[in-house]
Amino acid sequence: TTRLPHTSRKVYIILHKPRGFVTTMDDELGRKCVAELVSNVEQRVFPVGRLDRDSEGLLLMTNDGDFANRISHPRSHVSKTYRVTVRQQVTEDMLAKLSEGLMIDGQMTLPADVNLITKEENRNVMQITLYEGRNRQIRKMCEELGLEVIRLKRTAVGNVKLGMLKPGDWRDLSDDELRSLMASAQISASRQKRAAKAAEKAPYHKNNKNTKKQGR
Repeated sequence: TTRLPHTSRKVYIILHKPRGFVTTMDDELGRKCVAELVSNVEQRVFPVGRLDRDSEGLLLMTNDGDFANRISHPRSHVSKTYRVTVRQQVTEDMLAKLSEGLMIDGQMTLPADVNLITKEENRNVMQITLYEGRNRQIRKMCEELGLEVIRLKRTAVGNVKLGMLKPGDWRDLSDDELRSLMASAQISASRQKRAAKAAEKAPYHKNNKNTKKQGR
C-alpha cells in the first residue's frame, strides 16, 4: 500500500481487519492492534467503532473526529452488513426472530435484515444487516437462539463495501463513498426521529409502558 500524501488533510480509509487483531491503537496486554496495519498512513488515524478480536472485515478509520462521531453516534443507525457462519442448522423461526428483534442485555434489538445464504449439514451462512451498534450484538443474538458463531465478517458499512480488499490492507474512501456515508448518517437520524414519534402513538406502548416485564 502506498503512503498517503498531504499530511495536513483529513484521512478516511477502510481497513480489512484480520482476525486476531484488537480494534485499538495500543494494547496494554501486548496483543496485536490495528495500529500496526496502518503504520504507513502518514496521519495518525483511529477506528470508527469497533470489531471484536475474533471478527474480521471492514473497519473505517479516520483522523476526523466529527466524521467518526456522526457515523458511530447511536442515533445515526448507519447500516452494517455481516457474513455470519454458524455450525447449527438455522430454521425459518430463527431467521424470523433475528429479523424481528431479540432481548439481549435487557433490551430488544432493532429489526434487522436477515437472509440465509448457505445451508449445509454443519455450516450455515447468513447475511445480517444491523441498524445499531451494540457490543458483540450478533454473537449475543445468535447465542440467544443456541447458535455458535464460528466466523463473523463485516462486509459493508452503509453503501461502502469491503470488496476484494485483502486482509491487512487498507485503501482510501472515494469521494462518493464519503458523501454516501454522511448522507446515510443524516437520513438514518431523521428516520429514527420519525420512528420514535410513531412508537409513542403505538397501542403497544400505551398499554404496556408501566409493565416492564411484558414482551419477549
